[in-house]
Amino acid sequence: MAIFPIGLSSCALFSAAGFSSKGLPHTNVKGELISTISNTSTNIDHSTWHNLLQKYVDEKGMVNYKGFKNDRKAFDKYIKMLSENRPDHTWSVQEQLSYYINAYNANTVKLVLDNYPLKSVQSIDGATTKEFVSMGTKQISLGALENSILRRMNEPRVNFAICKAAISSPRLLNEAYTADAINEQLEYATRSFINSHKNIIKPESAQLSRLFDWYSGDFTGGSITIGEYINRYSEVKMKNWNNISFKEYNWNLNEKQ
Repeated sequence: MAIFPIGLSSCALFSAAGFSSKGLPHTNVKGELISTISNTSTNIDHSTWHNLLQKYVDEKGMVNYKGFKNDRKAFDKYIKMLSENRPDHTWSVQEQLSYYINAYNANTVKLVLDNYPLKSVQSIDGATTKEFVSMGTKQISLGALENSILRRMNEPRVNFAICKAAISSPRLLNEAYTADAINEQLEYATRSFINSHKNIIKPESAQLSRLFDWYSGDFTGGSITIGEYINRYSEVKMKNWNNISFKEYNWNLNEKQ
């Protein structure tokens, strides 16, 4: 089964599709997100993941999967650490966000490594629905982590922080997300994605990433439109939002050549 996007209107289908959150806590962001480690019972050390990202992910988000594969001992140690430190309700929203984003990205890399070599994650059976992500005694799927946890935390910028190992996906940052920098990191991820070649924005027209079509409801809470959301971050301000099209999504692997 290939990776596929699901909007929030399909929430009722999540359990049947392998998208159950398994009761894992996910606190909603209320108001403006502030980066801090002073308001939580736990501060998770993501330094191993950070060091691996520094070694094997370039500034464009292209991944040296062969390097990851050769450094599997350190990588597996980080995956094991995540499993042994399942979030609970005493964790701050900052710690939850950084944990879940890192867990999504690291387990997506794991999915690739476990099936390497490959041309696209779409060729992996059950890529989004197979429950292989370990969090304590819980086993959840990447689809659950994305759609039943992260996208329900009232922070639409997470859509630009998680990487689906595809060329058209938001890039994998070469740094780990942390509670003491989470707001700035999400802001950077959002701004850099919107102003990248994955969108072509002009004052009178726009060709947008398919992500804005698939997950439009995440960005249009209240009375805001997609155009107004994008204009918050875009270097070029769009004036005519009636002239929008969506680019084809390139699912080829984001592998550094």
